[in-house]
Amino acid sequence: MSSHFAPRGPLPDADLRSATLIDADDVADLLGELGYPCDIREAAERIATIIDNDRQALVVARCEGRVCGLVALDFMYYLPLGTTTCRITALVVTPDAQGRGLGRQLLREAERRARAGGAARLELTSGSQRTDAHAFYRACGYGDGTVRFIKRLGAA
Repeated sequence: MSSHFAPRGPLPDADLRSATLIDADDVADLLGELGYPCDIREAAERIATIIDNDRQALVVARCEGRVCGLVALDFMYYLPLGTTTCRITALVVTPDAQGRGLGRQLLREAERRARAGGAARLELTSGSQRTDAHAFYRACGYGDGTVRFIKRLGAA
């Protein structure tokens, strides 16, 4: 992705809205930035899956006329606490928007939607190699949680 923004500095407040199928090309690009490449057709299928599930949300951020970030949410019942929790399953902004406040705007929107959805807490996972992201999350008030173990049951 090429840089479309003028001088680096804080971005104005983004237009945050629920993703639609028309966002498939931008979602595909953003997932590629996150390290999960997919084509437009696959992105459209993923968006449709989220739209059809009232326990999921996908928010895109438009800045200066183009989509430059997204956050995906999953609401689930959490047995140990006996309440709903909300997990951020993806958060990404374009490289030219990084460090300019958009990630914080997306996290605030995630928090707003989590509260509105009745979640008692908001959680996220981040790959152990993403040390810059870890510092960002800590700066935004997120604390270290549990260690996550994964056993792959297929290609995912």
